[in-house]
Amino acid sequence: MVSMDRRWIPLLLALLCLMSPLNVLVSASESTFYESFDESFEGRWIASQKEDYKGVWKHEKSNGHEDYGLLVSEVAKKYAIVRELPEIIDPKDGSLVLQYEVRLQNGLECGGAYLKYLRPQEAGWKPAEFDNESPYSIMFGPDKCGATNKVHFIYKHKNPKSGEYVEHHLKYPPSTPSDKRTHVYTAILTPDNQVRILIDGEEKKKANLLSADDFEPALIPPKTIPDPEDKKPEDWDERAKIPDPDAKKPEDWDEDAPMEIEDLEAVKPEGWLDDEPEEIDDPEATKPDDWDDEEDGEWEAPKVSNPKCDEAPGCGEWTRPTKSNPDYKGKWYAPMIDNPNYKGIWKPQQIPNPEYFELEKPDLEPIAAIGIEIWTMQDGILFDNILITGDEKVAGEYREKTWKGKFSTEKEEEDVESPLPGELSGFQKIFDVLYKIANIPFLDAYKLKIIDLIEQGEKKPNLTIGILVAVLVVLLTTIYKLLFGGKKQPVQKVELKSQPDQDASASENNKEDSDRATENESSDAAEKEKSGDENEIEGEDAAPRQRRVRRET
Repeated sequence: MVSMDRRWIPLLLALLCLMSPLNVLVSASESTFYESFDESFEGRWIASQKEDYKGVWKHEKSNGHEDYGLLVSEVAKKYAIVRELPEIIDPKDGSLVLQYEVRLQNGLECGGAYLKYLRPQEAGWKPAEFDNESPYSIMFGPDKCGATNKVHFIYKHKNPKSGEYVEHHLKYPPSTPSDKRTHVYTAILTPDNQVRILIDGEEKKKANLLSADDFEPALIPPKTIPDPEDKKPEDWDERAKIPDPDAKKPEDWDEDAPMEIEDLEAVKPEGWLDDEPEEIDDPEATKPDDWDDEEDGEWEAPKVSNPKCDEAPGCGEWTRPTKSNPDYKGKWYAPMIDNPNYKGIWKPQQIPNPEYFELEKPDLEPIAAIGIEIWTMQDGILFDNILITGDEKVAGEYREKTWKGKFSTEKEEEDVESPLPGELSGFQKIFDVLYKIANIPFLDAYKLKIIDLIEQGEKKPNLTIGILVAVLVVLLTTIYKLLFGGKKQPVQKVELKSQPDQDASASENNKEDSDRATENESSDAAEKEKSGDENEIEGEDAAPRQRRVRRET
């Protein structure tokens, strides 16, 4: 009888494992997870033991409050910590609401403050092994560094055809508040495939999980793709125009005629001082007391403009100016004609995409744990009141209860300490709009400049109005260039005798010659610069003292 009991032990253990809370899959509408950090996080949250993550997490009060949170305590460190949920949450059915508070107590110039909602990990995975490679279902929260200033929303989705997981990033996400107050971030996913991003309870972004306009890359792959095996035929001619093979250079075409010639009609201006130099030794300059002729060479006074030349038409040897050569024609090129063999720009043929699939709604992965994995240059980042629920009303109640009072208190204290009380309270919304403007695609060339200006305005209240004007100038300048094409190059008035279509042909061929010349000049300049650098290094090693310029004052 005892041996029979022993045979049942493995089955009973397996049954207990299946009944364990960590393996229960429930919908978000059936379960609410909440972490207040009122008690020490140790035991519930496990810090990563990976070597890269040396940042120390602490259980600390928020500045000015009795409310505790999870604190990033050191600067310039990587941090990673994770908590496994008591129940695995399935986001497929009903709504899913993700919400948490974060306070950037020392500001945020470069770092993240987002959460990762991890999917079930592989068998044998341990929380202490959590790192940036740990697979997640959703990543959500603020991130700011350089040109990046956004509230991420990224979801990973498994392609049912290829089996690969793909990250889908929200396009044009809202910007991160730049103050040091407590802010609450909310992501609401609904059964109609919509996701709404709220900051402090106010909707900042609405998107469709299936829309290519809202997520990049799009969840649904294209139906067809270019055939990777298709090759362009060797006889495929993509030239729309070709030089006319029957054209011949006119007999009177002189390719050697210069572009400019001496103006024989020019006359030397009256009063020109032929014997006066344009520059003379500075009469007020004196040799420095510490000048060493042996080390520095013979001292020479620096040059200044000759005052006599300022009153005359000119000084020095007079030479006739040049003018455009009316007989200049330049190199002759055959005119361009339509290519009879032109077939257009070749493209590979389209074939069905083997990874294409259709879905009515995303097949989001279950959420088994919450992780914070960041690299930040600032300390003082405080996480608090992490919530997962299926009811946005519940999320609103938590905001009212845990966040609103803190935020109001912080705002009042900030207004009292501000050098311009109350004046800048309305500017934050303007800054938020400017951050969105900086993310507009046609402003990419000015993005870093605009963000730098905005950050200066946020840090220096007395400069705010000037900053707004500067950003407006950049914006208007860009729009003007888009509308009018920028500054046009001046046109040189030169009379050219050419045959029809000659100009177009010459322009195209001259461009090729110019490009080649530019490449050669760049190459020569690079070689000279390299040679100069090497000589400079050798000189520094050989000479104990840098040689001074003779005309140095």
